[in-house]
Amino acid sequence: MRCPFCGAQDTKVVDSRLSGEGDQVRRRRKCTVCKERFTTYESAELNLPRIVKRDGSRVPFDGRKLRSGMMRALEKRPVSTEQIDTAMARIQRRLMSSGEREIPSLGVGEMVMDELRQLDQVAYVRFASVYRHFEDVAAFREEIERLERHPNPDLKNHQLDLLEDLEPKTR
Repeated sequence: MRCPFCGAQDTKVVDSRLSGEGDQVRRRRKCTVCKERFTTYESAELNLPRIVKRDGSRVPFDGRKLRSGMMRALEKRPVSTEQIDTAMARIQRRLMSSGEREIPSLGVGEMVMDELRQLDQVAYVRFASVYRHFEDVAAFREEIERLERHPNPDLKNHQLDLLEDLEPKTR
């Protein structure tokens, strides 16, 4: 591994650990020339399917683009980086295990929405509004009503029942 600071070819691995869900190796390295330390991540190169976009063009799967879209939806939301990494890993596993050489971008978008719905309902609605091209407030309302009719059981257990406090109390 070439040193990113001085360009020397000789670096030494100081520490190795599993990262993510165990599908990556994090290595701390030290340059033998300039003595600077840096981190590298190693993961298996897997053949992910090509993505068929709406216009019919085909592009290689790009995990950075997927992460960017999720991060935009999750901006200023209480979701940890670890949760995002786990969701990304699940999407990539689903893509690999599909056995398909090509997957429509709509299918990938649905996978992202499934993961965002589990992570954060606000991020889910943000992503859905762009992904499904919401045209007006009524489209937002329909999506929110759908979420309320079919709540995620895990989220429902952690949310307060707001209507309970509004009912008149009998004495």
